[in-house]
Amino acid sequence: MLLKLSNLSLNVEVSKPKSRIPRYVFFIHGFTGNAGDWNEIIPFINPHYQCVAIDLVGHGKSDSPNDASFYNFSSISQQLKFIIYQFTNEPVTLVGYSMGGRVALNFAIENPGQVLSLVLESSSAGIDDEIQRLQRQNDDERLAAYIENNTVEDFVDYWMNIDLFSSQKELLEDKLNKIRDNKLKNNKTGLAHSLRGFGTGKMLPLYDKLKKFSQKTLLITGEKDIKYCNLNQRMSEMFPSSKHIILSNAGHNTHLEQPDDFIHAINSFLSQF
Repeated sequence: MLLKLSNLSLNVEVSKPKSRIPRYVFFIHGFTGNAGDWNEIIPFINPHYQCVAIDLVGHGKSDSPNDASFYNFSSISQQLKFIIYQFTNEPVTLVGYSMGGRVALNFAIENPGQVLSLVLESSSAGIDDEIQRLQRQNDDERLAAYIENNTVEDFVDYWMNIDLFSSQKELLEDKLNKIRDNKLKNNKTGLAHSLRGFGTGKMLPLYDKLKKFSQKTLLITGEKDIKYCNLNQRMSEMFPSSKHIILSNAGHNTHLEQPDDFIHAINSFLSQF
């Protein structure tokens, strides 16, 4: 369903109600993804939760405006707040993967009273080294220019073959084709502006703020993704109430590569509330 915020349409996919008074969990995809990324996960989530999967601005069926101001962290946080309030005024659980995890974390730090709990999959709290952060901005700008100067098909094929996703080569060809087809539903304008507006380099580091976020937090990474395992171990030590789970035989996208283990981790976490 499309939700209208001023002159911006944002798409959400809502699961069928499973209980009369559900709690809400919002799923936020990663870069090049969309709400459909969670199709294998949501049907098996704790029945006491109503699940809402979001298409971030510039992705899926949501609008991809050619106005960079829609893609910065402040604007996206306002968009997320608007979406949540269409369903409930109660605190919610946010589940974010990679870029979606950074969106969820940024929102949670700014709006702790609106967040019951937080699940971050293969995400980070930004880059705290200024030189490295500027370098990442430059890298993202070059990638955005590549997107603009090539077809979406060319970019998706390039993106799916970077080292970060090397473990996905072990998936069945049919599943890989479905992943590719899903990514092709995006467009060049949305993808390029997303990198420029809320790429990792544009995110202000939040490590010093994690200690003040008291809500329970679950961090999930795959054992083959060494970089993010280390990042999330660092984050776990800073959150007052967190748990870091490393899933076996998985890389960066754990819910894609090991959906059963991911579902078990999420449901065990949600059962606490």
